[in-house]
Amino acid sequence: MTLSSTSGHAAPANAATRRLGRTDIEIAPLVLGGNVFGWTADEATSVALLDAFVAEGFTAIDTADVYSRWVPGNDSESEKIIGRWLKARGNRDKVHIFTKVGSDVGQGKIDLSAKWIEQAVEASLTRLQTDYIDLYQSHWPDPTVSQEETLEAYGKLIAAGKVRYIGASNYDAALLVEALTLSADKGLPRYESLQNEYNLHKREAFEGAVQELLLREGIGAITYYGLAAGFLTGKYRTEADLTGARGNSVRRYLDERGLRILAAQDKVAAETGATHAEIALAWIIAQPGITAPLSSATSTAQLAGLIRGARLTLAAEHLAALTAAGA
Repeated sequence: MTLSSTSGHAAPANAATRRLGRTDIEIAPLVLGGNVFGWTADEATSVALLDAFVAEGFTAIDTADVYSRWVPGNDSESEKIIGRWLKARGNRDKVHIFTKVGSDVGQGKIDLSAKWIEQAVEASLTRLQTDYIDLYQSHWPDPTVSQEETLEAYGKLIAAGKVRYIGASNYDAALLVEALTLSADKGLPRYESLQNEYNLHKREAFEGAVQELLLREGIGAITYYGLAAGFLTGKYRTEADLTGARGNSVRRYLDERGLRILAAQDKVAAETGATHAEIALAWIIAQPGITAPLSSATSTAQLAGLIRGARLTLAAEHLAALTAAGA
């Protein structure tokens, strides 16, 4: 079957909410990342962030079964913290919970087999203290399992009411086309969203074939690393600045192109009064096909900046200058 040639559902940059793919999920253009919950944000801080996020009218919260198991003693702590928060607030029907499956959480490999998905979803539902997940995402491609097997497994979860919609993460255009073709030909659920890295500096995993495919097929884009591990906040400009926990993560962005981008951000900041982080997020939100960037915070002050970025509309000349700087 030929894939759809109809246009997507990209909303204007200043839209209050945007539709996620062809689902009935409408979200404001910012997804709160739960990767820091139980790691660089303790439970009290995580709860404060969640409360502040929804108080501002945002609803989409993203996590994964693997967050934050890299911390010694942690066991999928992010989902557990969100679950305790949902139970305490009694607000499950007011928020959208996105989580992921497939990363190694003890099984020893990336795993999108039907057997693992059936097991993993029950664990996530238990930790999240909910009976359904709004968006269940394949965290990484699994080359050892056919996409048909994975999609069939998701179909059973959707039929059982445990998952509403599915999405993919870290997929290239070829893998996504293969999945969409299987969905169309075999009546299987289709990926309604794609979560890939995208920011002013790192653009190749989204722009080009992927972006064109998402627009053509009406698939939502939830992008991560919008601030390039903190580089696009403007506070890392020399090797001497690369200290602390983020130093090594930021180093890959500190090149000639990175410095051009910072210079363009400096100019936009001077003319708008917006911070570098706000400008970086607003630029992403203005790009065709974007539903919402995903970003995490470790304080409510940081979160307030992310929210200002989600509400910032940049002038066309500012968008063009930023795009050219990172080309």
